[in-house]
Amino acid sequence: MRRLEHAFADSQRETALVAYLTAGYPSLDETVDLVDAACAAGADVIELGAPFSDPLGDGPVIQATTQQALRAGVTVAATLDLVAKVRATGNDVPIMLMGYCNPFLRYGLPKLFADAASAGADGFIVPDLPATESTDWLVEAERHNLGQVFFAAPGSSPERLRRTARQSRGFLYCLADNGVTGVRDRLADGLDAYLARVRAAATTPVAVGFGISRPEHVAALRGKVDGVIVGSALLKRIGAATTAQQRIAETTALISELKEACR
Repeated sequence: MRRLEHAFADSQRETALVAYLTAGYPSLDETVDLVDAACAAGADVIELGAPFSDPLGDGPVIQATTQQALRAGVTVAATLDLVAKVRATGNDVPIMLMGYCNPFLRYGLPKLFADAASAGADGFIVPDLPATESTDWLVEAERHNLGQVFFAAPGSSPERLRRTARQSRGFLYCLADNGVTGVRDRLADGLDAYLARVRAAATTPVAVGFGISRPEHVAALRGKVDGVIVGSALLKRIGAATTAQQRIAETTALISELKEACR
């Protein structure tokens, strides 16, 4: 939690940049290098996706990376080992584990949170976990001083927004649009009014994702949210590269461009 708090501490001056990478894509060893490259280029938080066969909130780009990681045998345990390897490099940027209820519950919540804390993770982002059903998760998150991020959507009622914001530990994940993740040409109509409703309900930092893919998107959101989350656009650039060196270069280039737009 201390690392997360620090990551969003300067959000009044510049927007925090959250970069999503899939654990094990294109390989476990290469993911470590891509995390380090993203952080060196300016990512303030890493959202590390634990592969799952039925990623309900993910669009085709992230789904494809997840399937490749699953075929390589990447599991929740392997994802936690990956966090430990990143920490062994000296990287101290917050790492949030994104995944779905099924594999996390199968791993076992007490063991999951204990092992995550031991590996050096900073918390969990679980798209299919409503705040209204999160008691056991929040108990473990508080016990291990880890974040537990919930989601706000454009259709959320004022009451749901308040409860979701109140229960989020670390930050509130605000969906920029209905649907699934993916690269979009422009920000959704009505986004500013929706973000104003979210900010009125939330005291915790607000980070917006789903479709944020260009520097101009980030620039348009500056001052309206505390953080922006970029995933599909980054993985698309990584997937188009043909060598490990090129993948690091593409990661560095995009994260640098987006971080400049945060300032």
